[in-house]
Amino acid sequence: MSVQTWTWILVGVTFALYFGIAIWARAGSTKDFYVAGGGVSPLANGMATAADWMSAASFISMAGIISFAGYDGSVYLMGWTGGYVLLALLLAPYLRKFGKFTVPDFIGDRYYSNSARTVAVICALIVSFTYVAGQMRGVGIVFSQFLQVDITLGVIIGMAVVLVFAFLGGMKGITYTQVAQYCVLIFAFMVPAIFISIQMTGNIIPQVGMGGTLEDGTYLLDKLDTLHTELGFKEYTQGSKSTWDVFAITFALMVGTAGLPHVIVRFFTVPKVKDARKSAGLALLFIAILYITAPAVAVFSRTNLIETVRDQSYTDIPEWFKNWEDTGLIAWSDKNGDGKIQYVQGSALVGKKPEFLEGRGVYGERLISNASDATNELYVDRDIMVLANPEIAGLPNWVIALVAAGGLAAALSTAAGLLLVISTSISHDLIKKQLKPNISDKGELRWARASILVAIVIAGLFGIYPPGFVAAVVALAFGLAAASFFPAIILGIFDKRMNKQGAVAGMVVGITLMLGYMIVYKTGLIGIMDPLPPSDWWFGTSPEGFGTIAMCVNVVVSLVVSRMTPKPPKDVTDMVENIRIPSGAGEAAQH
Repeated sequence: MSVQTWTWILVGVTFALYFGIAIWARAGSTKDFYVAGGGVSPLANGMATAADWMSAASFISMAGIISFAGYDGSVYLMGWTGGYVLLALLLAPYLRKFGKFTVPDFIGDRYYSNSARTVAVICALIVSFTYVAGQMRGVGIVFSQFLQVDITLGVIIGMAVVLVFAFLGGMKGITYTQVAQYCVLIFAFMVPAIFISIQMTGNIIPQVGMGGTLEDGTYLLDKLDTLHTELGFKEYTQGSKSTWDVFAITFALMVGTAGLPHVIVRFFTVPKVKDARKSAGLALLFIAILYITAPAVAVFSRTNLIETVRDQSYTDIPEWFKNWEDTGLIAWSDKNGDGKIQYVQGSALVGKKPEFLEGRGVYGERLISNASDATNELYVDRDIMVLANPEIAGLPNWVIALVAAGGLAAALSTAAGLLLVISTSISHDLIKKQLKPNISDKGELRWARASILVAIVIAGLFGIYPPGFVAAVVALAFGLAAASFFPAIILGIFDKRMNKQGAVAGMVVGITLMLGYMIVYKTGLIGIMDPLPPSDWWFGTSPEGFGTIAMCVNVVVSLVVSRMTPKPPKDVTDMVENIRIPSGAGEAAQH
């Protein structure tokens, strides 16, 4: 069967499974809708948390990031997995014992302030919309390439699917759907990795294959280093970032991960405090399966791509190359007129990305930069590395289709979790807690579902009409969470003297500082100025790592302001003391 037929079959079966779970797990109360009734097992919650976290970015882009960054890409592996250690040790048990539905709910009650709650809601909305826009765009790309439908139609289909299990089941439906989605995405990621590892090195374990030898006895990593140096790139296994920047990025990703609202809310769905700790550990294990495999996938895909396209005549290029040109994820311009693809160090693009350009050249190539001072003729988007990897390696059609189903599962699972954060922020933290405190349970549930409906429409519009800075602000989500939520939560748990004035001041300063730095050094002032160069970075800190500095500033401001203003009320300090006492943890399950 063709790739398209296999894709329709696998996507149809998995979608039918998701719909069935959504109908079975229909939410009947706000507790079901917000925290799945608080009765999810640690195993199921661990798998759901893993699926919630491993978005289209992890499934589609993780190996792509590493394949281009090489050794420097290790910061993403360390940061994103290390964040779960912080969750398991410093946040999950205490937040679960506090017994609230959302992060803004914790911040609002801990700091006895609707102002703090409102700031937290704004942070949650910014982070969540940033993420969900990327997920919907990823859904559109997968549908467009593998099912041969327009990207816009693909986004609309994705919106409809998410709407069903998020609207009907809330967190209850999303949780059990995410368990199924985790199984789909991890199987889809591992199968081609195992196939290609056997194909290239004879090792069934991809991690071993990455360090193995090829048929000619050459080590695979040595071969990739040689290919890189021949094309003018730095050696794949050689790092170029400063030690400080590596630390800053890793730490920002760690504390950003631990502060992401759609991940934290998962620990409110289990019955007991100890279950929150167990599910955090299990989530780390389930996530590690993909994350320790991603470097191997990066090495395999990078090697195969280079050997397939360099100095290859366009007329003889494999069919997968021409198919992927239509998505804009790969593009070629014959600058020297020899009809061959020249792939060397250097930018192939000037101005907009190829998906926004019209027209084709003599060989059918998508028109990109024709600058005479640039010799590189090939544009390769990092997102192609996982999606096209099975095609580049010549794997069976069902494996190619399986990757499509896995990419959709990753994108939809995270989109659902993010949409629920948006919904609860509006219906619970704004409507219930501030505007209509006497609203009935059914009324609040109606507001929650209405919020999800509006959020899906907005997310779909971002997916169909992505702003030019979406790729840049993905990193902002981590920096924003690190600079705002993480200090407020940690200090709220471990510092009884922390008050509302300190928390609000710290969050506002942290958000403002991080947002300003990202705009100036990552996105620029759109239409007014370009991003400032790395030579102007503060203390040599990249925008991806600046969350570490913004977080430290937040902590300092919070502590100083809190010491200069009145102490928190006694009932608040007693509440903090109770959160930190392990004994009595069982009673928290009753809240």
